[in-house]
Amino acid sequence: MSSLSSDTSQHAEPPRDCRLCARLSAFRDNNAQEHPDWFNGPVPSFGSNNARLLIVGLAPGLQGANKTGRPFTGDYAGDLLYATLEKFKLSSGGYGGHANDGLKLQNCMITNAVRCVPPQNKPTGEESRLCRPFLEGRIASMPRLSAILALGRIAHDNTLATLGLRKSAYKFAHCAIHRLDDRLTLFDSYHCSRYNTNTRRLTTEMFEDVFSAIEAHLATV
Repeated sequence: MSSLSSDTSQHAEPPRDCRLCARLSAFRDNNAQEHPDWFNGPVPSFGSNNARLLIVGLAPGLQGANKTGRPFTGDYAGDLLYATLEKFKLSSGGYGGHANDGLKLQNCMITNAVRCVPPQNKPTGEESRLCRPFLEGRIASMPRLSAILALGRIAHDNTLATLGLRKSAYKFAHCAIHRLDDRLTLFDSYHCSRYNTNTRRLTTEMFEDVFSAIEAHLATV
């Protein structure tokens, strides 16, 4: 696995006016014209650098994180994620669906593989590649990091690419556990989107199974 340098950790968050991706920048600009009171920017990670668990999503939702400025906040995926974090004592203060609700994460950080909202919730491979240095920087900035939870296959693939690992060696599957090295273990879950839960591809019990495995892991390291 590639080594993540301390220099990289200085670039854990994109600038507020990031223009690396022309399509995403244009989409942000259009959203800002229609909704000037929304966040409409690269959504920063949420949580402490001292956390031992990093949760990696795909990208901000249009009326969720892109509106509120906090990952998984304001949409259905956040309802399930934050309820589960509370159950496993990874948060405190209560989730209210907006960035000023007083919610705090405990030993956990949440970020996205792509920091800007993409049209139709689908970033391109090139957009993922251009945003990857920020995920690399985020991982490098966390000295106590022991577990990464990838929400969905694209987050899984981007995490592996960020760490310089081959996808074929660590195949995505719900509730899969991949020991990457002596420091990091990667956990997989289906994304907690409304579509996945409505179709019962992902149930609350299935999602909690993943967090139970993470809890057991963190208790032993």
